[in-house]
Amino acid sequence: MGQTGYRHPYIANSTQETLEEMLRELGVGDVWELYSDVPRKYILEKPPAIEGPLSEQEVQAHVRSMLSRNKTARQLKLFIGGGVWPHYIPAAVREVISRSEFLTSYTPYQPEASQGMLTALFEYQSLVAELYDVDVVNSSMYDWATAVGEAFRMAHRYNGRKKIIVPRFISPERLAVAETYVKPLGLEIVSVRQDEHGRIDEEELKHLADRDTAAIYVENPAYLGFIVENITAAGEIAHDVGSLFIVGAEPTSLGILKPPGSYGADIIVGEGQPLGLPMNFGGPLMGILGCRHEQRLVHAMPGRLIGMTEDIRGERRAFTMVLQAREQHIRREKATSNICTNQALCAVAVAAYLALLGKSGLRSLAEHILAKTAYMIERLSKINNIQVPLFDAPHYMEFTYRMRGVKAKALLNKLLQHGIVGGIDVSSMHDSLNGAVLTCVTEVHSREDLEAYARAVESLGVG
Repeated sequence: MGQTGYRHPYIANSTQETLEEMLRELGVGDVWELYSDVPRKYILEKPPAIEGPLSEQEVQAHVRSMLSRNKTARQLKLFIGGGVWPHYIPAAVREVISRSEFLTSYTPYQPEASQGMLTALFEYQSLVAELYDVDVVNSSMYDWATAVGEAFRMAHRYNGRKKIIVPRFISPERLAVAETYVKPLGLEIVSVRQDEHGRIDEEELKHLADRDTAAIYVENPAYLGFIVENITAAGEIAHDVGSLFIVGAEPTSLGILKPPGSYGADIIVGEGQPLGLPMNFGGPLMGILGCRHEQRLVHAMPGRLIGMTEDIRGERRAFTMVLQAREQHIRREKATSNICTNQALCAVAVAAYLALLGKSGLRSLAEHILAKTAYMIERLSKINNIQVPLFDAPHYMEFTYRMRGVKAKALLNKLLQHGIVGGIDVSSMHDSLNGAVLTCVTEVHSREDLEAYARAVESLGVG
């Protein structure tokens, strides 16, 4: 390949001359330039040693044998969260979205031919709106991060202001995406302090909030798992200066926590992945975005809105898209969205999941997760040299801890040797998190799993 000069024996026409011609057309001097973002240690300098010639069937069998030496996710205990969490998906959800009517459906441009998909999306909007206690929910965004970015742009479209205030301990990935979304508009994102209890510094927030503040954004539970106990005060400060109050909430937590709409959220965002979507190595995800009912605010919303109407004879209930903000639907300069078809199937999965669990099922799930989170914190607190949790606050599903004298990366690597993906290294987020690991506990973790994690930490032999 390229300057290495070898020919792959299993790819037709892979002569050196053909390869060099392709590289010239691409404007690169070597194949490795095409993979410049991949660390060189992960790239094979030469093909695997396979004795040949072999048939296609024999090559596949040999490669499978080589791959069998890898550890798979099923062989590991996953305690990793931070935006994509391990949850149990009922078989009925998989069955619903595997039906060809949903699986192969495209954007419902023709409502008369798309009533099944439109009905399912209307149910999604209705269920999520009730969950978050808001009037309007679109269907839907790519993920929580893009929902945040779109919510910030939505606030700017609504009031024309250019400052966004966010909490100190926000997801780094969400913040990076949001900054990318708002930078072309000249918006500024500033952060407000949170103390050792996770509470927003109200005095600093009052100082930062002014007549140029488009929105104040708070996550509850926070990215690091703690519950923000003075979140209502943040909303009051936002409204005092005429700005919007945006709240990000993980959806299963709303089985026990007050929904954002009940304490004044103008816009809500979240991640639908916990509601029936697999982890899939990070995607596809599904962003939740909704708002209170005000025509000017709704018209600033990106994505699609499905509405209920009646047929031309007025005899039967029918559904159609009542807001189409995508550039394919309206003049490009007025578009607020480029959300594509793939999100619809994810929304159908979420609708099926919520319909299956219902209010009591979601509450039971949240109570179960809350209890396991508390148990795991208590169990780890009994280990020498462990500081857990790092925030003196109630936690839901996730929490941070550290082992004195051990770097987070080293701790996670040792856990991996025990077959445990122990969490995320969040040391770089802030000086106060030096050596910290963010770990996650959900309904999929048995008590034996929790004990195995704790024993693995104990066996590290530090102290």
